[in-house]
Amino acid sequence: MKPGLLVAGELPAWDLEALAARFEVHLYYAAEDKAAMLGRHRDTIRAIATKGEVGADAALMDALPKVEIIACYGVGYDLIDVAAAKARGIRVTNTPDVLTEEVADMAFALLLAAARRIPAADAWVRDGSWAAKGPMPLTTRVWGRRIGIVGLGRIGRAIARRAEAFRMPIAYSARERKADAPYDWHPTPAAMAPHVDVLMVSAAGGAATRGLVDRAAIDALPPHAILCNVARGTVVEEPALLAALRERRIAAAGLDVFLDEPAIDPEFATFDHVVLAPHAASGTVETRRDMGRLMRENLEAQMDGRPLPTPVA
Repeated sequence: MKPGLLVAGELPAWDLEALAARFEVHLYYAAEDKAAMLGRHRDTIRAIATKGEVGADAALMDALPKVEIIACYGVGYDLIDVAAAKARGIRVTNTPDVLTEEVADMAFALLLAAARRIPAADAWVRDGSWAAKGPMPLTTRVWGRRIGIVGLGRIGRAIARRAEAFRMPIAYSARERKADAPYDWHPTPAAMAPHVDVLMVSAAGGAATRGLVDRAAIDALPPHAILCNVARGTVVEEPALLAALRERRIAAAGLDVFLDEPAIDPEFATFDHVVLAPHAASGTVETRRDMGRLMRENLEAQMDGRPLPTPVA
């Protein structure tokens, strides 16, 4: 018999087809009676495939006592109860590296779109404003502006490489100075905020970074600053960000992540100086195929008793 696999979050068809070749796949996210599914297959499900925004809690692990591995389709695993998994001898993996460059691309896409008001420019042409009103209002440049990166991990460093190409002076905030990073260091986002024109948030999610970009950091930004977030909605104190945007105390924002996704605070949609994306920074066919492949490699390695390619616990 094939080992059972619980798929907790929706995956592309190509991944489900590939997984079905090795596993008996159970689509937990599509089940009308999830408790009944867990009860029927509790003794045959040996693995869980989940997504960063779905996670896996201790109750799910307890319902499936034969589970050996939780494989996350994504780099962020903050919604997986890693401590509970360790206590139960369950391995946890994610899919780092394969999405790094893609997310950094989206970070700069959001920055460019917010600074140059690209959605508004598109609408200016489409709705006839160009012909009726003439040139649209002037925007602001990106190249040469001072950028501050919150979290200089894999994605933060990829953002920094792009910023170098734009001839942007680079700073970063992290708990400790990184010996191999040739950029200005600040211990907190609030300490860095007054010195940058762009605040780019790329820190990992989780309890340790909840509210890391807090009201003090947002209030310390210059009025011409642009804030972009490709990390997690939890990293930014959202009420403080909404207040700053509402009161026009910062110039613009480019946001891929929010609290309460996908039912985000509706006020975001009312701002003409904010560019919104639906948590899609890694959302290209190429990268999603790579993420699915790496997730499967972790699952298959566990079933075969081989070392896991990308374990986190």
